[in-house]
Amino acid sequence: MSKSIAHRIATYTVAALCLAPLWATAANTINDARYWPANDYSRLTLESATPINYKVFSLENPARLVIDLEDVNSAPAIQELTNKIGTNDPWIAKLRAGLNRPGVFRLVLDLRGEVKPSLFTLKPVGNYGNRLVLDVYPAKPGAAKPADTDTTAYVPPAGIKSDIKPDNKIDVKADLKPELKSDTKIAENNDVSSDTSDKVIKPADKTGKSSKKSNYVITRLITVAVDAGHGGEDPGAHGANGSLEKNITLAVAKRVKAKIDAIDNMHAVLTRDSDFFIPLAERVNKARRLNADLFVSIHADAFVRPDARGSSVFTLSEHGATSAAARWLAKSENDADLVGGVNVGVKDKNLAKTLIDLSQTATNTDSRRLANSVLSQLSEVNRLHKGEVEEAGFAVLKAPDIPSILVETAFISNPEEEARLGDEAYQDKLANAIVDGIKRYFASNPATARSKMAIRD
Repeated sequence: MSKSIAHRIATYTVAALCLAPLWATAANTINDARYWPANDYSRLTLESATPINYKVFSLENPARLVIDLEDVNSAPAIQELTNKIGTNDPWIAKLRAGLNRPGVFRLVLDLRGEVKPSLFTLKPVGNYGNRLVLDVYPAKPGAAKPADTDTTAYVPPAGIKSDIKPDNKIDVKADLKPELKSDTKIAENNDVSSDTSDKVIKPADKTGKSSKKSNYVITRLITVAVDAGHGGEDPGAHGANGSLEKNITLAVAKRVKAKIDAIDNMHAVLTRDSDFFIPLAERVNKARRLNADLFVSIHADAFVRPDARGSSVFTLSEHGATSAAARWLAKSENDADLVGGVNVGVKDKNLAKTLIDLSQTATNTDSRRLANSVLSQLSEVNRLHKGEVEEAGFAVLKAPDIPSILVETAFISNPEEEARLGDEAYQDKLANAIVDGIKRYFASNPATARSKMAIRD
């Protein structure tokens, strides 16, 4: 080939590249899109091979949140979500998505009312790539869910059904059009709706009727915070036959709550009641906001050896773990925030101070008493991994004023114990053992429950 011909070919090639649309080189792809609705907040996660560049702004009348993904021309994974966000989400009414302009893929979230969204990115960890995470919180802590929203029973995202059909005909001239002017205001909020356990009881007179001139007594129920480990983006440990720790812990936690609620003068609250992620610090913070008397975190153990087996109960260690396995387990549990994703920019400094404050001698003593009581009851259901309460530096046990324990029900990494953990009858036995341990603890340590109050009118 002559030099002149080669030169002309090279010239034409360069010219063709220069004339090609700049957006044709956009290479970022949304590999996966995941959605987790819950009463506390809703989460939308977009995963990609490379970091996602984005712009976000809000619109009013009606309330909408707009997210522009730059260098993205198509996102089938997002389109698949458009029919999954709807009637059973308390905060998001609908998701619409489509190409806004070359190289910009737009998401429009129709909101049910005032919310406080938090948008942040996460670096790759484990099996997860780069992630863009949107958390939609209620605007005010304790805000009621919209009356027209049915959130009584959430279905895991893989099977979420909705009456809203996919919006294949997106109105590009409306919300998806460019040049929408609005201040970019993304609020950050980790508040979770609170609960109260104070009950006002008006005693009856001898005839059984309520007396107008009687003493009003405020009796505070004993509150137990039951924490189902992991959830949402963070599945926890995996069993050899496909079981996920997050599903087992939630099933057992719900049984524990039901049994505690059936006991006079006691009630339980769940840190999560469905499949969504909660940061470790927020689990502790929620229990403290509820003035919980006890904190019980439920897990399913895992170890590098499949023959490891047995139940365990842990309390917080101020110095070090009681065994190499305990250190390994604590590290894997504390890494949950890396998997689930935490917006570190909004962590409460006061909460952080609380979490590192280990001057909690009295609380640790009560925690060990509770742990021994629960461990004793578990020994009647399953063999024990060790014959004594263990200690490790679990972040979720660091409430300075609430006796706290972490229960490893069994080893999900052991095929035999994995099968038992998936059995409802066995889950019920585990729940009974935990609750019996709590009852025995209070029978021996009645003063550890927060004091009751009485007032006269």
